[in-house]
Amino acid sequence: MRFDVVTLFPEMFGVVRDLGVTGRAHAQGRWSLHAWNPRDFTHDVHRTVDDRPYGGGPGMVMMAGPLEAAVNAAQEARAAQGLGRAPVALLAPVGRRYDQAGAESLAAGDGIILICGRYEGVDQRFIDRCVTQEISLGDFVLSGGEIAALAVIDAAVRLLPGVLNDGDSALQDSFNDTLSGLLDSPHYTRPEVYEGEPVPAALLSGHHANIARWRRERSLALTVARRPELIESARARGWLDKADERYLAELTGTWDPASETPRRKRKPARPAKASDAS
Repeated sequence: MRFDVVTLFPEMFGVVRDLGVTGRAHAQGRWSLHAWNPRDFTHDVHRTVDDRPYGGGPGMVMMAGPLEAAVNAAQEARAAQGLGRAPVALLAPVGRRYDQAGAESLAAGDGIILICGRYEGVDQRFIDRCVTQEISLGDFVLSGGEIAALAVIDAAVRLLPGVLNDGDSALQDSFNDTLSGLLDSPHYTRPEVYEGEPVPAALLSGHHANIARWRRERSLALTVARRPELIESARARGWLDKADERYLAELTGTWDPASETPRRKRKPARPAKASDAS
């Protein structure tokens, strides 16, 4: 898998190239990183990559020419390596929210070209000519696309075969299909009692079914409290079983033990109108 990054700050990407599990995987040749600085594709003595926006306004705008030349160089380098044309993604607030499904899709391919914008933005003509998708991490603005690109790379690389020491680790991540797309349950390690707080008894029982149920219920409770929309998504996909639904109903006080089925919350009585009186 090959990542090409167009950035004014290529040194920032040493974080994923050299450190942690992604650094180890890079050293093992499981993925590669190639940075392209737009300043290397300028033709003036100042290596200019930005200019004032037409129409006025604050800030500067990245110029289309150096960016497009950098993308073309990256595509040519990929072709020389025997790879097909890569999708070109701009990290931008207007982009589609990057999520676990996006990371899985990226990890299943042979790479991407990431464009890290700076200043007030990027000339729209470059976007129209070269960009095939736009990616956002969330509803906030960063100083540039580099930090977002680092997150995109890390989330995808850790899913590549052999990157994590335990191949099942990624299967237990929040949002993974094996967890029905829910949040992961809490985790505990030694000591057994810390500052008077013990590890939950279920995790010490050695009973695998009880441990699995405890983790499932904690996952459901955490998700319904923090990200209830993920519960609805899992329900719509048929990923919640009867035990899940019973536990959720007990959490919300809508479980009827007598009928063994969730009961709907009673609607408040309709106030009587004058026309209702006999």
